[in-house]
Amino acid sequence: MPKRTPILLDTDIGDDIDDTWALCQALGTPELEVRLIVTASQNTPVKARLVARILERLGRTDIPVGIGKQTDDAPINQQSWLGDYSLKQYPGAVLEDGVSALIEHIRAMDPPVTLCAIGPLTNLGELLRRAPELAEKVRLVLMAGSIRVGYGGKPEPDAEWNVFRDLDASRAVFSAPWDITIAPLDTCGTIQLTGDTYRKVAESNAVRARVVTENYNAWKNRPQYPPVASSILYDTLAVHLCHTAAGLRMETLPLRVDEKGFTRIDPAEGKPVHCATAWTDRAAFENRLISALM
Repeated sequence: MPKRTPILLDTDIGDDIDDTWALCQALGTPELEVRLIVTASQNTPVKARLVARILERLGRTDIPVGIGKQTDDAPINQQSWLGDYSLKQYPGAVLEDGVSALIEHIRAMDPPVTLCAIGPLTNLGELLRRAPELAEKVRLVLMAGSIRVGYGGKPEPDAEWNVFRDLDASRAVFSAPWDITIAPLDTCGTIQLTGDTYRKVAESNAVRARVVTENYNAWKNRPQYPPVASSILYDTLAVHLCHTAAGLRMETLPLRVDEKGFTRIDPAEGKPVHCATAWTDRAAFENRLISALM
């Protein structure tokens, strides 16, 4: 067995389907050990129910589920798969204050602590407000930002959703003294499994692949995508970067978040951020992703 990196996962699962792929990927990656999952942004209690049901289905109720800072009561996009599953049914630990759970885990773990955030950065902003001293202990891996390439591969940057959604938190996070690695739109914004590659997951009987496929087919936005293709799997690259940068060109760039939510290269005011800016072997990444779901 390879040496396993403990990770804490902060996810806005229940919105875009890529979080569900990323969660199952993390649980199936032999190099990673998921210690805690905290839900982020919008209706975090319902999102925690979704995480809990997935974990129970996968036989991973050893992992505690934290409820992150709730920002609204919007419905999730996988409600038909979640059904009436209740957190009372979850055999594992449910932590009502997910931000406190993150703080407690970081304090108890040996540095550097890998914290992977694949949603808006609301919980991380709250973590900095409560315990700013912990940032120096954390290796933060984010699906966030857009350096030179925007959505859909367009040759100019965009204000990326996870950054823009909670701008105050994002500006605080990108200014804090943790070590930051990001999966920006430059690379993660074109990840899509198609054809036979997609069929390997969709036709598999492996439990993680089944959970992904069931949720994808139940996802509110599934009809927008071809029958034999995934949606864009942004968040899976952040999970990959938690243990390796294989298949990617990495650059350390001075970044700051501006008042419109763009991640700007700024040598004068930016903070050094490790950025996955281009692919060198995307096929190898896709093979790793599929293997993690089997």
